[in-house]
Amino acid sequence: MGKTEKFDHMKLIGQYAGGHKSLITLGRIIAGVSAVLALIPYYDLWRIIRIAVNGDDPGKISHYAWQAVILTVASLLIYIVALFCTHIAAFRVQANMRNTLMRRIITLPLGVFDEDGTGKIRRIVNDSTAATETFIAHNLPDKTVAAVTPIGLLVLVFAFNWKIGLICMIPALIGFACMMTMMGKGMQEKMKEYQNALDTMSSEATEYVRGIPVVKTFGQTVHSFKRFKTSIDGFGKWATDYTLMLRFPMTAFMTCINAIFAFIVIAAYAVTKDGTAATDILNIMYYIIVTPLITVALTKVAYSGEAEMTLIDALKRVETIMEMEPLEERNAGRIPADHTLELKDVTYRYKGAERDAVKNVSITIEAGSHVALVGPSGSGKTTLAELMVRFFDVSEGEILIGGVNVRDIPSEELMKQVSFVFQDSRLIKKSILENVRLAKPDASEDEVLHALKKAQCMDIIEKMPQGMHTVIGEKGTYLSGGEQQRITIARAFLKDAPILILDEATAFADPDNETKVQAAFDALSKGRTLIMIAHRLSTVMNADRIYVMDGGECVESGTHEELMSRSGLYKKMFDEYSRAIEWKVGA
Repeated sequence: MGKTEKFDHMKLIGQYAGGHKSLITLGRIIAGVSAVLALIPYYDLWRIIRIAVNGDDPGKISHYAWQAVILTVASLLIYIVALFCTHIAAFRVQANMRNTLMRRIITLPLGVFDEDGTGKIRRIVNDSTAATETFIAHNLPDKTVAAVTPIGLLVLVFAFNWKIGLICMIPALIGFACMMTMMGKGMQEKMKEYQNALDTMSSEATEYVRGIPVVKTFGQTVHSFKRFKTSIDGFGKWATDYTLMLRFPMTAFMTCINAIFAFIVIAAYAVTKDGTAATDILNIMYYIIVTPLITVALTKVAYSGEAEMTLIDALKRVETIMEMEPLEERNAGRIPADHTLELKDVTYRYKGAERDAVKNVSITIEAGSHVALVGPSGSGKTTLAELMVRFFDVSEGEILIGGVNVRDIPSEELMKQVSFVFQDSRLIKKSILENVRLAKPDASEDEVLHALKKAQCMDIIEKMPQGMHTVIGEKGTYLSGGEQQRITIARAFLKDAPILILDEATAFADPDNETKVQAAFDALSKGRTLIMIAHRLSTVMNADRIYVMDGGECVESGTHEELMSRSGLYKKMFDEYSRAIEWKVGA
């Protein structure tokens, strides 16, 4: 969709509906028929009033009354059929949207989930598709009814006495004009601001709740609540400004549509000032009963307009994901000759950032060698490692594995080449078996058990009520940070990839767990190309080569002894690290 092209939400819905698009059209037509049938009883009502006013045969009243009842029930049943059609189409649209989104999401660079956040993407997949389903299933037939009913009412209002009808329409037309001012382009922008404010508030609430244990431990309740409160205040200010902006058009709209009855009095005086005829009494009585329907109809039109704005915003959010650039697949299908990693003048800048996260980095990591990436926080270590396995595509330069550009290696093959153990252990609420088996879905239980043994996990398995079939997070079964890390190492053992990247993998391990984690790493790294990202410099002293990152650039490289002899950034960091681990509580 072009940026200057008008957003056609119904066309987009039709694309997602596929073969069910005709059901949406059929549902709207049937809803329109039900709206017409619902108005016919009001003509029967006029005939009943006429019998009463003129003193005609009262026996005819029951005939018109029963006809009105039958048509009302028929209208309701037909409307249910319309809902049946739109619900089927709505469920299909929602399913197609989610399938399409998930197919697009799995083609996106993995770094997208760090940049935009999984919470935002999850909200789009769940909430935006749900809003679309609700609109098609309920609001779309209601919108048709809301459009047909005023037209039918106009016919009824002008059919019996055009003068009364014209006078009654004056406030209705003014109210309609007020309503249109509330549904312009500016209001669509306000709807977008509303959803953005909700996103921010929801995100801050989640972070606040997650951090409550730490917050209470360190007594920082007031300070930690500040960001959450700021987001609430921001939403409150937006809601207040929005309400104040709408107060005059909304007040005018509600006043006008509820003033129709008052205009009947004016109309009655205008019609009957020269004398009162039976027909005039009949029409006035009839208009007193019918005109409140105009108020209801215009209110429904207003609410259908609001629902449509919500839908448009939801679809635009869906399109933000669909417009994200997927990883380019060149279909070269080339397989690396070995597992040597080469980075040539690699530069990368995050979306919207003012400076490069990685700048002109050129390093070569020989197959089977063990190297380390160290540096201050924010120096680009993790970004560089993520670029190696194509979490992102480089802005400039190239990355090669075994002499092949990673862009020319099929994504599935690239993932087979690399195991990535994250700082934050990524376990799901499944059994330990299923968590490890993510690395190799067709692995047998014996293979998983063997991987768990290699990863020093048997003490964890032995204390679990159902062994490796125990579901993590269920019935109070939880793992410590170090235990979770060992489970992820078992996953890497099972995958058996030739290149291993460890991103601060011992960050959350206690001393006992760290010993076991380190033993597991020693076993896992044998015969593999190993890239370690570490703050604990004692863990990288034996690396074949250490690359020191600072400000996104590789400022030093060499063995531990070589770097210590140069009195550069690495020596400064190592000296500070040594002083930190020797620190003792004073007497």
